[in-house]
Amino acid sequence: MIRLAVAADAPRIAETGVMSVPESGLLYVAALLAFAVGVAHSVLGEKYILMRLFGDATFTTRTLRFAWHLTTIAWWGFGAMLVLAARGMLSAGSALLVLSATMAATGLAILVASRGRHLAWPVFLAIAVISAWAAR
Repeated sequence: MIRLAVAADAPRIAETGVMSVPESGLLYVAALLAFAVGVAHSVLGEKYILMRLFGDATFTTRTLRFAWHLTTIAWWGFGAMLVLAARGMLSAGSALLVLSATMAATGLAILVASRGRHLAWPVFLAIAVISAWAAR
């Protein structure tokens, strides 16, 4: 559980995993970015992508291949968290590091696959940076 702490609690933070106000505030920003990219993905995808999916075989193949591999990246992130949980090592910090790595891999995959044309890669990389910073 993440709860807010004041600066006087700094010696306890390392022991308890309690985060400061700036860290939790940035995590809310990262969460908002993740939800916003999900909404944009659904709405814009429905309007501009799914309507075309079955009209052009090349476009359909590329889209499905791309989505297939992004799903794999997400599952690897979930798997890493399950391993940490099984070892009794799952904490807010370790979960944030796994989330950061998963979001970074997603952002890099989007950057490479779209050659920088898809606008989601900077959002995923921002979430990765914020998550890694909060885990420190």
